[in-house]
Amino acid sequence: MRKIVFLAIVLISVLVIGYELKLDPKVITKTVTKINNEFDLLNKDSLTIRSRVNVPKGYKRVVYKEGSFEAYLRNYKLKPYNSKIINYDGSPYFWQNGHVGILEVPVPKNGLQQCADALIRIRSEYLWEKNRKEEIGFNFTSGHYCSWKDYSIGYRPKINGNKVTFSKTAKANYTKENFYNYLNLIYTYSGTLSLYHELTKINSVEEIKIGDMLIKGGSPGHIVMVCDEVVNEEGNKLYLLFQGNTPAQSVHLVKNLEAINLSPWYDLKLNSEIGVSNYTFSNSEYARFK
Repeated sequence: MRKIVFLAIVLISVLVIGYELKLDPKVITKTVTKINNEFDLLNKDSLTIRSRVNVPKGYKRVVYKEGSFEAYLRNYKLKPYNSKIINYDGSPYFWQNGHVGILEVPVPKNGLQQCADALIRIRSEYLWEKNRKEEIGFNFTSGHYCSWKDYSIGYRPKINGNKVTFSKTAKANYTKENFYNYLNLIYTYSGTLSLYHELTKINSVEEIKIGDMLIKGGSPGHIVMVCDEVVNEEGNKLYLLFQGNTPAQSVHLVKNLEAINLSPWYDLKLNSEIGVSNYTFSNSEYARFK
């Protein structure tokens, strides 16, 4: 009810101001439509990705099996609306106008959990929760594979430039605390470049689904993850995206600043320019965890 009253006040204000300034009625109508759409698409009192963002008119959510990675991401918990993006050192990030939600992902104070690392963590925590720990493993930028299985029984890397060797130098430790020690190691020696070469490439826009990533491999590079998906009767799809960032900071659900009337949904394309909050992918490529 409060949402409806507030929206009515905003719309009336826009109409009055437009009349006083003698603005073109088409401009007023376009502004009112954008405001109305944004309010229709957001439930500010909701605390999951799925419940925070409504489905655009004419679309429905793509169905995924309960317990799947897709369902896990879609139902990820959010902090209260208007929560700020916080850097690893506790300071607020300078840009607070590009998100509609903050995911409940802790940000380590060591500063290691940057854009690629945040997605590595989310994927790894899902596998841990589903007792699929043997699947947790990532390549270093050097190309060497480092698994949680080997780390948990005591194997550690010795790194000399691009030369990496592993030997058993620690006691076996299968605890959750040691799991996060492992992730810190991955954060240190992996990133967008290693993920770009390691992950399965998506070669058709029709293949994109929840859990896939828009990626620019490099130093620096960037990566964001698809976390919801809707489709209309013509088969056209829209997607929600979240990202971590550099410096290490709160993982956040991004606005679509280039299509306000659609935001936060994205109409993703292959090999095109796509802007996400404070970063622009100049030639969009997509990849998927194996």
